[in-house]
Amino acid sequence: MDNPLLDFSGLPPFDRIRPEHVGPALDVLLARAEVAVKQAEAVSPVTWDSFVRPLEDATERLWRAWGQVSHLQAVVNTPELREAYNANLPRVTRFASALAQNQALYAQYRALAASPEYAGYDATRRKVVDNALRDFRLGGAELDEAARQRFAAIQEELAALSARFAQNVLDATDAFALYVEDEARLAGLPAEVVAAARAAAEKDGRPGWKLTLQMPCYLAVQTHAEDRALREALYRGHGLRASEAGPAELDNGPLIARILALRAELAGLLGFANYAEYSLATKMAQSPDEVLAFLRDLAARALPFARRDRAELEAFAREQLGLDELQPWDIAWASEKLKQARYSYSEQEVKRYFTEERVLAGLFGLIETLYGVKVKPDSAPVWHEDVRFYRVEDAQGRLLGQFYLDPYAREGKRGGAWMDDCRNRRTTPAGVQTPLVYLVCNFGKGVDGKPATLGFNEVTTLFHEMGHGLHQLLTTVGELPVAGINGVEWDAVELPSQFMENFCWEWERVQAMTAHVDTGAPLPRELFERMLAAKNFQSGMFTVRQLEFALFDMELHSRFDPARDDFMQLLERVRDEVAVNRAPAWHRFPHQFSHIFAGGYAAGYYSYKWAEVLSADAYAAFEEAPDRLAETGARFLREILSRGGSRSALENFVAFRGRPPRIDALLRHSGMAAA
Repeated sequence: MDNPLLDFSGLPPFDRIRPEHVGPALDVLLARAEVAVKQAEAVSPVTWDSFVRPLEDATERLWRAWGQVSHLQAVVNTPELREAYNANLPRVTRFASALAQNQALYAQYRALAASPEYAGYDATRRKVVDNALRDFRLGGAELDEAARQRFAAIQEELAALSARFAQNVLDATDAFALYVEDEARLAGLPAEVVAAARAAAEKDGRPGWKLTLQMPCYLAVQTHAEDRALREALYRGHGLRASEAGPAELDNGPLIARILALRAELAGLLGFANYAEYSLATKMAQSPDEVLAFLRDLAARALPFARRDRAELEAFAREQLGLDELQPWDIAWASEKLKQARYSYSEQEVKRYFTEERVLAGLFGLIETLYGVKVKPDSAPVWHEDVRFYRVEDAQGRLLGQFYLDPYAREGKRGGAWMDDCRNRRTTPAGVQTPLVYLVCNFGKGVDGKPATLGFNEVTTLFHEMGHGLHQLLTTVGELPVAGINGVEWDAVELPSQFMENFCWEWERVQAMTAHVDTGAPLPRELFERMLAAKNFQSGMFTVRQLEFALFDMELHSRFDPARDDFMQLLERVRDEVAVNRAPAWHRFPHQFSHIFAGGYAAGYYSYKWAEVLSADAYAAFEEAPDRLAETGARFLREILSRGGSRSALENFVAFRGRPPRIDALLRHSGMAAA
């Protein structure tokens, strides 16, 4: 118990975990797990209580402890922690690969599936067993010995390459700094961004202001800085991260080539024609061709709107801003100017109303209205002073789950926003183990004693991640492999998160979660109406940008030969097809595409748009019955959120909606419906 990573008695002791604890904790947990595996291989007769539960007991503790280490290296990355993580990653990967390929365990699961006990299982337990059999096949359990060893070696190398890819992006982001000594160059930037830049320069012992590639600074410069050269400098710095333009040790180019080659080899070992087929074996979509057809159909619908958006922006920039040629670093800035001119409001004006605490109160109030649960402040050991902790209770005050919120950007913290599970729901002989999740964002912190304010996109990001969190927190499934998002098809995982974003556009919600940072006044209705009018501003351009990423990903993993082809040339061909805002030839977007090279979205980035069809159609059910909000929310909770992966995502959706999904609501919500 001296090692905090071995303490499973309550909430994780994040304030005590140190890099030197990682190796010794894994020594113990891996040894225990290996003993449990040996016992499970030999147990007879095979039953749930003699086989499945003891195996889960031992492996769950290993994954929980390793999950805490992985989380810390994403949010408080230090050289020491990174070294400990990288040193132990191969051990964990080897164990996971051996587990997935264990023929004795595979035989035990087959015996369980053939047993009289299986016939009496409920649908949830049958799904657990069926998924396990599928995952053994996908893990290489049916390969011969030589192929199994090669498969495991590939997985180990891929894990190391993905970790290094993400670390290179983080290091390249943190390494960039542009010091500005002439305050006039900061014209247009929000006051809180200027104040934060001044504080950052002072911390470094430098005069003036320090501009970085952290999102609160980078996006503010791209959107608001009047100095065109300043916008270009940060755009270049951002676009060349982790590429051959920087230090060789941070260049992700060679890593991409190696990752793609290994993925193709791995898929081939299992008899798949390409990695995309392997990836889709656990998703709603049935084939790469189905995905590509879906993306190209959506592109055909969106491109006329995207081209119109681009033409309007070019005309405005030429006629009103004096820009004969619109450069990539002008797009966000010119778009903001056009939005102000057309709708008479600016993102910065709106941001002053969305104070952090008021937004959180509005979010938690919505959750209570929809699902009849309460979110309350709670206490727990945390990894950084900015982290908050909350509990979710049902109407009777019973604990359903808890979550951490880590809201602000900082050095040593991975960019972007995400939800991850720390501990999932599980029914044990001792009772119900409640879920525990992380919600991580990268917002700007309040300065000069004022509360943090969120841009409207940041508000929707918070609602999005909370939607993921609710999928984990509100599950009623008691079997670990299919509780929460476990076992949910990856192209349906975004349904609960994108669904939550829709409520940010309801006046009653917005009114309740706004209070001007200086006056405390709520957002005026007429300003909201202007926001609503601008809701689909440039939605065509935004849609084809997402389709560019999704098509690149699917083509890369289905029709690309890493031994012969150039991935940058593939990206250019995709851009020829769908892009209206072309990045320069020197831009190195793939080198920073962590979603597919360091996350779970390889041959799966399309799932954002795929799930958006589901989420828009699900929200339409609330639009159709505005006076039955609680009733519809209860049905959404019962048929989708609480079910987790215990049945297919399509079954969940049909149970909620009464029919299969349709694309109409997405096109209507995006302003791209046929006239």
